Amino acid sequence: MAIHPDLEPLAFLLGRWEGAGIGGYPTIESFRFGQEISFSHNGKQFLIYTSRTWRLDEEGQIGPPLGTESGYWRPRPDSQVEVMLAHPTGIVEIYLGEITGTRIEMATDVVARTATAKEVTAGHRLYGLVGSDQDLAYAYDMAAVGQELQPHLSAQLKRVSSGEEK
Repeated sequence: MAIHPDLEPLAFLLGRWEGAGIGGYPTIESFRFGQEISFSHNGKQFLIYTSRTWRLDEEGQIGPPLGTESGYWRPRPDSQVEVMLAHPTGIVEIYLGEITGTRIEMATDVVARTATAKEVTAGHRLYGLVGSDQDLAYAYDMAAVGQELQPHLSAQLKRVSSGEEK
């Protein structure tokens, strides 16, 4: 299926990515995690996004599941992007950001949560291709549970499929 022309600025994200990262926050112990991210399309003007993570032990063995999120990435005119993410923990985020080549920087415009969700008030994310292998690296800063915006997660992922096999 042909990619919609409006998606060209985000086409570098297409595919399935796997790798590992580190997480931490003042309210929790630091941890290592594994991650799988998928960016796909259905011919319309948005990318379909899913992410799942799981804890890694000291030997790198897969442990219990951690976070999951899904949503849509929508390119806008003038290298802008809108991203809508939903978490099964009761949090929904809308990010606004800018695409610069193979780098995307975005911050929350809206964070909404259910009555039972953890208090998250803001987020900032940076995605980009790095190194000669063109891995996908990202960093996620979060403001939550009374804490100011600060580093929470970062990872480096390798492309394991192109996303063109539809």
